[in-house]
Amino acid sequence: MEYTFRAVTNKPGIIIWRVEKMELVQVPEKSFGNFYEGDCYILLFTQKLKSSVSYNIHYWIGSESSQDEQGAAAVYTIQLDDFLGSSPIQYREVQNYESDTFKGYFKNGIIYKSGGVASGMRHTETNSYDIQRLLHVKGKKRVIAKEVEVSWKSFNLGDVFLLDLGKTIVQWNGPKSNNQERLKGMVLAKDIRDRERGGRAEIRVIEGDAESSSPQNMEVLKNILGERPSDLPDGMPDETVDQEVKSKLTLYCVSDADGQMKVTEIGTNPLVQDLLSHEDCFILDQGGCKIFVWKGKKANKEERKAAMSRALDFIKANNYPMTTNVESVNDGGESALFKQLFQKWTVKDQTKGLGKVNTRGKIAHITQEKFDASLMHSMPEVAAQERMVDNGGGQVEVWRVEDLELAPVDPAGYGYFYGGDCYLILYTYLVNNKKCYLLYMWQGRHATQDELAASAFQAVALDQKYNDEPVQVRVTMGKEPRHFMAIFKGKMVIFEGGTSRSGCSDPEPPVRLFQVRGSDQLNTKTIEVPALASSLNSNDVFLLKSQVGIYLWCGKGSSGDERAMAKEVSSVIGAGSERGIEEIVAEGQEPVEFWELLGGKAPYANDKRLQQVVLDHEPRLFECSNKTGRFIVSEVAQFTQDDLSEDDVMLLDTWDQLFLWIGKEANEVERKEAVVTSQDYLRTHPGNRDPDTPIVLIKQGFEPPTFTGWFAAWDPLKWSGGKSYEELKKELGEDLTPIVVQAEERPETEKIYQSFPPDMLINKEPGELPEGVVPSEKEKHLSDPDFASIFGMTKDNFTSLPQWRQLNLKKKKGLF
Repeated sequence: MEYTFRAVTNKPGIIIWRVEKMELVQVPEKSFGNFYEGDCYILLFTQKLKSSVSYNIHYWIGSESSQDEQGAAAVYTIQLDDFLGSSPIQYREVQNYESDTFKGYFKNGIIYKSGGVASGMRHTETNSYDIQRLLHVKGKKRVIAKEVEVSWKSFNLGDVFLLDLGKTIVQWNGPKSNNQERLKGMVLAKDIRDRERGGRAEIRVIEGDAESSSPQNMEVLKNILGERPSDLPDGMPDETVDQEVKSKLTLYCVSDADGQMKVTEIGTNPLVQDLLSHEDCFILDQGGCKIFVWKGKKANKEERKAAMSRALDFIKANNYPMTTNVESVNDGGESALFKQLFQKWTVKDQTKGLGKVNTRGKIAHITQEKFDASLMHSMPEVAAQERMVDNGGGQVEVWRVEDLELAPVDPAGYGYFYGGDCYLILYTYLVNNKKCYLLYMWQGRHATQDELAASAFQAVALDQKYNDEPVQVRVTMGKEPRHFMAIFKGKMVIFEGGTSRSGCSDPEPPVRLFQVRGSDQLNTKTIEVPALASSLNSNDVFLLKSQVGIYLWCGKGSSGDERAMAKEVSSVIGAGSERGIEEIVAEGQEPVEFWELLGGKAPYANDKRLQQVVLDHEPRLFECSNKTGRFIVSEVAQFTQDDLSEDDVMLLDTWDQLFLWIGKEANEVERKEAVVTSQDYLRTHPGNRDPDTPIVLIKQGFEPPTFTGWFAAWDPLKWSGGKSYEELKKELGEDLTPIVVQAEERPETEKIYQSFPPDMLINKEPGELPEGVVPSEKEKHLSDPDFASIFGMTKDNFTSLPQWRQLNLKKKKGLF
């Protein structure tokens, strides 16, 4: 087994093997993303997570592969899992039905190739030009290209097609395809050119709705495919699964105690983590569109090994298609997707915020580290984890929605929020002397529907006033994010009902009880609760306000910091009382009057709150659409900044808040429906999500660090320097003199470039160059040693770089 998996290390990355004559043969890196339909493959993805390493094993089944090859792939998957200590997550992938996770590894796309090892088809690292094939490209974010018959019969109006002739690749864009699909087709064509042809192939583009403007390129198609028929069919829509279907969950316990597999239903959504027991294996059925297997730590070894075959038996028993995706996860090593199917998923010994857990016996003690606001912009990943753009020290303006219009709130009343009102809070902060804006919409629990609608309308108007730059955050009463609390420096008070409007205030109740939670100015809020003894909690500090004065009640579990913050808040709340007498009362030493004000003694919560539970959820990016009348959510796995397309509305889910990113070219309907889309997402989420989860609306080009920190290597200049579809098309040189390839001819030899000394090429004007040197190809006339000396890399490595990097390097070296 060690010999079979000799390529496996702890190094992050991907290894792919193909099953050849029942043996595993490693696939060269240049062929990654190419899969023969007649074969089976195993893919190992290794990822470093802080101090540990995690593995994903995928076994891929080609649509034309034999039963023997499929069986061998399954056996090798079990062996690889054993070799890695039974810790990997396993995925069963079937051609055309791959998981988002699998597709996420191949940013430039996947190509299905006809044939397989049985027909002598081999993966090769050498540059090959003896090719004639037609690729049908589908998908927007993660494209899949399938080799189809080289004929006009394969074409349709809705998709993108690549005619690959070795030295020339012609891209034909269906008139009904969109810019994103065209861009992805072009990225795939570039990838074929750079990775398979060493950069020595030409790419041509034909717009299907403007064929007459590319007569030479159409001639190439005509020579290979014959005359173009006048009527091509519309494309078939991409198969998608309705989010409502995905939200149907059923959990089964699987056991073979008496030698026979028994599957017992134990719950439907909402599911809780406690349903999973370490001694057993479980099957989770997600509406028939995906099956998960969960293997308990203490389940017997045979049961764990048989988990994947149990899932396949389950699929057959339920008459689900054999293409159904299967994911097998281990107890303690669950995937992000699996964890999000549960109402709450927690991990032991974690705490929230910049704090460390120190364990003393069984009581976790938290030491809170000082919050350093200066880190937020230099280290956006910290801003994202902390949910803070700064320490709340920026400029604040507050308006109340009054008669459906905005009325400024007196600064003396900043931080007071009444349950019967809606407020807009504009927060301005500086980053490198540039103003940035957050626009919070705070919606009271008892506000009318008209006021809620008016607050949304007024937020749009205010947003437009500031050139669409503010990041909009919808905040529901009681669910205020940390930065919102920091703005008011610990003196934020939420009154259950009423309003702050002048002349409208109801008479103040004679007795009011407020719960104070927080240990510093960045995380403290005070919430009015029913004035009853049952509202008390031993972990917190409470303020009991009456016409006589204020009692400051300190629960046994409260800290000195919390008591200090409560004292500051009491001066705010007690400002209006006739005799601002403040009496500190320790839990257990309350005077009789205290209980009388609360209507008598009653049981209340007094369990120790060890620490704030951390929900263990990784961020996930989705493309959302309800254009077809059905709500469709497509996950973008292994996401990067490049997955945010200008014509999209994307949703980033970090569990305790949702970010809606709106591209500059997103259509008006999607813009207007963005918040409704996110609410639909929460409503249909299988994890039974809180509908009041804060929603943050972000426009392209104005991303705060709380958003960019979730992306590796965020480039703030991308939107000004990134290439659109049209720019990329132009860069590929659509207007070069075309090469007409006859059907019976196939280019076999590559162009030979005569070498010249560097001083004859560097910093030379076109008229000064040696004869035969094209100004845009100076670098190709360098000898291999001179090229390596000037660029610090080989020619092959250079041509595999993105085009923009090649151009930048050529400019830098005087060869542009």
